[in-house]
Amino acid sequence: MLVKDILSSTDAPVFSFEFFPPKKQEEWDKLFETIATLIPLKPSYVSITYGAGGSTRERTHNLVTRIQKETGLTVVSHLTCICSGREEIAGILELYREHGITNVLALRGDKPPGIATIEEAIKDFPHAIDLVRFIRNRFPEMGIGVAGFPEGHPETPNRMKELEYLKAKIDAGADYIVTQLFFDNRDYFDYVERCAFAGITVPIIPGIMPVTTAKGIIRMSELALGSRIPAHLLRRVLDAADDREVAAIGIDWATRQVQELIDHHVRGIHFYTLNLAEATLKIFRNISRS
Repeated sequence: MLVKDILSSTDAPVFSFEFFPPKKQEEWDKLFETIATLIPLKPSYVSITYGAGGSTRERTHNLVTRIQKETGLTVVSHLTCICSGREEIAGILELYREHGITNVLALRGDKPPGIATIEEAIKDFPHAIDLVRFIRNRFPEMGIGVAGFPEGHPETPNRMKELEYLKAKIDAGADYIVTQLFFDNRDYFDYVERCAFAGITVPIIPGIMPVTTAKGIIRMSELALGSRIPAHLLRRVLDAADDREVAAIGIDWATRQVQELIDHHVRGIHFYTLNLAEATLKIFRNISRS
């Protein structure tokens, strides 16, 4: 089922989870234990990431097709422009078509290690919009998501220009937007308002990742391209006695975020799970979805 159809099929918010392909073979069973633990939460779909420069490409494809086959869940596979040629992408999408996988998230991607500049890694797709156009033209049946940045994309300091680029991706064929993680819902609500002003009418799905360790909050900020950590949250984390307390703080904070988003009737919420189940399970126990 296409994500755009899932989002339009109900008035209630839908929930989705993101996983990444493990680096070590022995971690695959643990990941599928996590997936099995989260399936009772009835996610509407799950997404699978790529490494920088498509470095986990084969593992991503293996994981996408395995989840599709073994769980029956709707799966969204990340696709990146970096280090990708037209025929490579076409081959990937043909494989997905054969396996009944009909959703992708089109991204530019990060510069892989060992390459000095992003330009050196570019093949046929300089920007995400080029990938969106290619998919929509060659594989019109595919559902396409793109990324959004509530706090602003670090490479586009002009926020108005950033929205122009985003609108162009929607006009090229993207069906919905999923945001980078954020810790302050005001950033998300302002972003949605600015998108509407720019003529963007597709669903904008907020991305949530709970803090679980003191070191992790810094790493999460790096992964999110410089996500802003509110002073109150940072103070609580740094004052915590240990990571057990940090995890409780992070779950409480994320619960409050998710509940407020639900109360504002968002179309969906996307959880960055880091391949772990506990925090997501606790958030689901805490929230009211009625």
